[in-house]
Amino acid sequence: MNHIQLVEGDITLATEDAIVNAANPHLLGGGGVDGAIHRAAGPQLLAECRKIPKINGERCPVGEARITTAGQLAARYVVHTVGPIYHSDPAPAAHLAAAYRSSLQLAMAHGCHSVALPAIACGVYGYPLSAAANIALQTCNEPQFKHLHIVFYLFNHEIAEIWRQTLAKFASS
Repeated sequence: MNHIQLVEGDITLATEDAIVNAANPHLLGGGGVDGAIHRAAGPQLLAECRKIPKINGERCPVGEARITTAGQLAARYVVHTVGPIYHSDPAPAAHLAAAYRSSLQLAMAHGCHSVALPAIACGVYGYPLSAAANIALQTCNEPQFKHLHIVFYLFNHEIAEIWRQTLAKFASS
């Protein structure tokens, strides 16, 4: 897992090729990571998101990803993905893994060699941190992603510590 790095800090400062945004299905900004990315990127990001066509009223269904330019961020792209709402999703683990997988695949399809990731679905969507870390790190360690430089930007010490402990377990097995 030497292609995965953990940083306790602000994802809007990431310099990787793409920043993954833990968005809502409408892609029009929101709270948490989504709001921070939209504020830092400026109005161009919202304009780009509005260009994404709606399918059944949503621009991005749970577990899928969409890509836009990054506005005023240092990254070239923002990959928007929607994680599951833990307590109401019928298959939260599968949808969380799909959100990570589709984000990384979309970034690679656009020539990205490095990707900044948040802890998707761990804020208001209520995904338990330990389980989310397990799914995130397991998915990012799949063979097709081994050549990507993946950096998790984890918002606070509690989340970063759980990710560190989970990464250490994977590294020792």
